[in-house]
Amino acid sequence: MPSRSRAQWPPSRRNNSRHGAFVKRSLRPREFRTNYQGLHIPRLNKERFMNEAEPLRFIRSHTDIPVPTVYCDFQEDEAYYLITEYVEGVGMSALSEDEKATSAGHPGLVIPPYRALRLADVDAWSLRPADQEEYVFCHNDLSQQNVIVNPETLQINAVIDGQYAGFYPPRFEWPFFNRLGPSVAIHGEIDDASDILEFLTLQVRITLQRDAVRIG
Repeated sequence: MPSRSRAQWPPSRRNNSRHGAFVKRSLRPREFRTNYQGLHIPRLNKERFMNEAEPLRFIRSHTDIPVPTVYCDFQEDEAYYLITEYVEGVGMSALSEDEKATSAGHPGLVIPPYRALRLADVDAWSLRPADQEEYVFCHNDLSQQNVIVNPETLQINAVIDGQYAGFYPPRFEWPFFNRLGPSVAIHGEIDDASDILEFLTLQVRITLQRDAVRIG
């Protein structure tokens, strides 16, 4: 039987829980670490936290999907803070296979799914406005560790860690929760990261062309 230690959001020394709330924040520049390649600056360090707050508010207001309540988010001392409800439970990855079978962004900010972002060198993205209903809300990181489950009732308590969430084509939402592992293709799975990156790159070009026409 897998360990059933209480689950939180992905482990980080900058995350902690207190008084029924969960606090996470971006690293401050003075906390960036140096490795053999030099200073490591986290990609979209603040923006990922900004993007996570708005989708959580949207989901709570417009759906019945269980997600933590956002208490507040703000910037202070060169760090961006996100304070939410602390959700008790274990990650879906801690359940047995039988138990798994039983269990039931910031405005204008575009952050691609991690599986595509890791292939890109740029951090500024855009999506053209849709004339038809071609975009749906996607979490984009639905791995088992981000699905918090009551270990006794096997009910889903919350879906967490929506740093890459937003409105995208339906194909962006890959069901990573169907197996153990990260939100990237593994073990012979079809890797769609390059296709997603190509789509997003095209969107940036279309947006730039549209803006150029307006200015002209």
